[in-house]
Amino acid sequence: MTDATLDWMVLANRKPKGKRPAYFADPQNEEIYSILLSLIGEVSVMRQRLDTVERVLEAKGTVSRADIEAFVPVGDAAAERSDMIREYILRVMRGPMQAVEALSEYAVPIEDICEELMDS
Repeated sequence: MTDATLDWMVLANRKPKGKRPAYFADPQNEEIYSILLSLIGEVSVMRQRLDTVERVLEAKGTVSRADIEAFVPVGDAAAERSDMIREYILRVMRGPMQAVEALSEYAVPIEDICEELMDS
């Protein structure tokens, strides 16, 4: 199957099989979280693509779509890109990660729950 025979909008809008996992009590929070993760992914891809354009332009002085599609980062370029994306994701997800950490600070250890149940 080639790109010409694929309907990308249909593929992008397909519903997954099974029930979607729920992480929050409020469905609106679920939706916002889903949108946030989708946007993080899209911006991450754009950052990688911009990095490709900058590297190809620096190396060749010009850039074409074919150059962009054919570019594969290796060595230092791959390591720099990996670091860039990792730092970006950590920066964007800092708030949600801190919220999860805060929840775990208040979690009662399982041993305490077991002891309480045995004493009752």
